[in-house]
Amino acid sequence: MTAVSQTAPTPPAPRAAPGVGQAVRDSLVVAKRNLIRMTRIPEMVLFGVIQPVMFVVLFTYVFGGSMKIGDSTDPTVYKNFLMAGIFAQTVTFATAGSSAGIADDMQKGLIDRFRSLPMARGAVLTGRTVADLVQTAFTLLILAVVALIVGWRPGSAEPTNIGRILAGFGLLLLLGYAFTWIGALIGLSVRTPEAATSGGIIWLFPVTFLSNAFVDSSQMTPWLRHIADWNPFSATVQACRQLFGDPGLSQSPAWPMQHPIWASLIYSVLILLVFRTLAVRKYRRSA
Repeated sequence: MTAVSQTAPTPPAPRAAPGVGQAVRDSLVVAKRNLIRMTRIPEMVLFGVIQPVMFVVLFTYVFGGSMKIGDSTDPTVYKNFLMAGIFAQTVTFATAGSSAGIADDMQKGLIDRFRSLPMARGAVLTGRTVADLVQTAFTLLILAVVALIVGWRPGSAEPTNIGRILAGFGLLLLLGYAFTWIGALIGLSVRTPEAATSGGIIWLFPVTFLSNAFVDSSQMTPWLRHIADWNPFSATVQACRQLFGDPGLSQSPAWPMQHPIWASLIYSVLILLVFRTLAVRKYRRSA
């Protein structure tokens, strides 16, 4: 009896890593999916708008007459001083939404399904962060309208123009996008969306309040002022005040306060590069 020879099946050839063009297309597909999901859950966008609007109203009318900016306690001066800080706080607080959204996708197994598809590894996270950036830009637009209604006037302290104002909002969106990658890393590192929401927002309070966003840093004790002056968040706030022509520019000799636009760009790009690398690495290792 002749033995029947069996040929082992040929293993499939390894899949080539997708190129940059494919990675961009994959990221846009995921971003579109998340944007469609946001439109189907409008309360997500609504609550994201209500919180910063409440901050504007409360800080403007509750604290406006008691804050000293330079030599003035005029509520109008504080109103114009405040807005750059509120804008910056709004874009950074979007981090919590990124954390919760990615943790929710992980818990439901959606990330595992994406991982089984022939798509770029970082596209899932990039698409999510791009969708969050679009939502943040929409929130920032609404907030700017509210700020104008309550009396914010760009150029109240120094002359400015539309180009400089748009550049200020560009720096804000860059900072917000960089911070969403911190949120992505947190979302991949926790087990539940609830933990991601807490972990995504609790560290933001010292970052935003130990800064020049809501009070003149010259009023702080020396050690707190040093922290505030070198806070990446403060650099973006100072840069926006300079570009918007708002009052309250810090006179600190610290380099970020003397060169806030460059400092804001450097800080944001460094945060983006470091935390995107860590988040993509964590994504690849996640089950």
